[in-house]
Amino acid sequence: MKRIWWIPISLLLLSGCVPSKTDEKTEVINEKEEVETAIIPSMQLDDQFYRTLLPYKASATRGKIVNRLNSRYDIAETENGLLRLSQKQFSPDDYYFQEGQKITDEDVTSWLRRKSEDNPNGLNLPDERTAEQKKAGERPPAEILAHVVEQNYLVKTNEDTIRLGGISIGLALNSSYSGSENGISYEEEIPQAQLEKEGKRMADEIVKRLREKEGLADVPIVVGLFKQNAGSSMIPGTYFSSGAAPGGKNAVASWNQVNEDYVLFPTSGSNDSYRDIDTAFRNFKQDVEIYFSNYTSVIGTGFYQENELKELKVEIPIQFYGVSEVIGFTQYVTGLVMEHFPENVLIEVSVTSTNGPEALILKKAGETEPFVHIYE
Repeated sequence: MKRIWWIPISLLLLSGCVPSKTDEKTEVINEKEEVETAIIPSMQLDDQFYRTLLPYKASATRGKIVNRLNSRYDIAETENGLLRLSQKQFSPDDYYFQEGQKITDEDVTSWLRRKSEDNPNGLNLPDERTAEQKKAGERPPAEILAHVVEQNYLVKTNEDTIRLGGISIGLALNSSYSGSENGISYEEEIPQAQLEKEGKRMADEIVKRLREKEGLADVPIVVGLFKQNAGSSMIPGTYFSSGAAPGGKNAVASWNQVNEDYVLFPTSGSNDSYRDIDTAFRNFKQDVEIYFSNYTSVIGTGFYQENELKELKVEIPIQFYGVSEVIGFTQYVTGLVMEHFPENVLIEVSVTSTNGPEALILKKAGETEPFVHIYE
């Protein structure tokens, strides 16, 4: 069923200090003459952010992600990384964002299970072991698919109506698989080649199934393959491959490698690509220690694209005893940020205590003056 949103004019304040222009309203009319009213905020905070239809509609599968992924880092990155991949196909200047509305809870429940006679729609490989093989302790094939994320992208048809213009699907894949056979527990790494092969197989099957849903035959579909990290990891996994199925196609037409990576600093690795930033971070950390000795730790998370550092987030948990101490330390750290880190990288430093956030230092790439906020 196609849906078109009608958007009447209305006023929306995005924050107490940022006045908004008059928002647009559009009408969503489907083939049965149903009408839905939605609001498109006129304020776009940044050109990398999509404007989102209001009232906000949550995906039917939203709650499942918490139980299926290993960490809160992976939960956030499956969505954020898919947004980045989508921007290459669906420009934030022309498209509006909505959580996925086409894949149902019933769909995902069956897709995530193994394929079997009772569950023919399962996307994880069937367990076809014989009784003798099970008795001998032979392991079943790994369950690779952990979750399916859907995002919808809407586009205007004219001043008063919008329609679904694209769909993005993220397949969260397990990097390891654990189980128990004959009372013996095991955990095995899943080879990258197997992840890629099975991920692409499942992607094509999902595209085919979406094409069978009403109104989706000619909608472009973007698919990303996400490799999640171990549950103990302090950094998220990343998307490693993406492709697109043009309207009318029942499979992904082409696949491209995604070169993204998260690195924890200080790092114990020997990768030369991270050496300069790791040295800078260690010097920064050492200077923090000179000012205060009662901090817990200084941890940095670097985000790399095409082997180039794009963003560095630093967390400094520390015990403070007064407002003047917070101010003095924040001023000192701000100077260290400007001294140690490159200008072409977004740097975000969060200073926290047991009471919560204490200060935020934010320096955008290419800017010489950082934004500093001390929480009251």
